[in-house]
Amino acid sequence: MTRIFIALAMLGTLSACGAGVNERNYSSGRVVSQAFATGPISRACMQSGRKAANTRLCGCVQAVANQNLRSSSDQSMAAGFFRDPHQAQVIRQSDNPRHEDFWKRYKAFTGRAESSCSGL
Repeated sequence: MTRIFIALAMLGTLSACGAGVNERNYSSGRVVSQAFATGPISRACMQSGRKAANTRLCGCVQAVANQNLRSSSDQSMAAGFFRDPHQAQVIRQSDNPRHEDFWKRYKAFTGRAESSCSGL
C-alpha cells in the first residue's frame, strides 16, 4: 500500500513549466484548468512503467513538485523513489536531520499532489 501511495503521489509533479491544460468537467459543465510541467519527477514517472502513469498525471505531479519541492536535490531524491521505492522508506526512517526535513516537505508534496492530480 505504501508503494502504491508513493507511486501515485510521485506520478505527476523542477525545471521547466508548461502551459495549463483545460478540461471540461461534464457533470458540472465548467472548465477546470489543470497545471502541467516537465522535469525530473515527470520523467521518472513516465519511465516507471506503472499502469497509472500518463503524460497528464505525471505533468501534474511535476507542477506540484515545482511549487513544493523547489530545490533540485529534493526533486532528484523524490524522482529516485520511482526507481527504488524502498529508498523512500529508508529516508523516512532515517535519523539524519536533512532526511527528516526532506521527508516533511515530501509528505506535504504528496498530499498536495494527491488532491491536485487525482482522477487524471
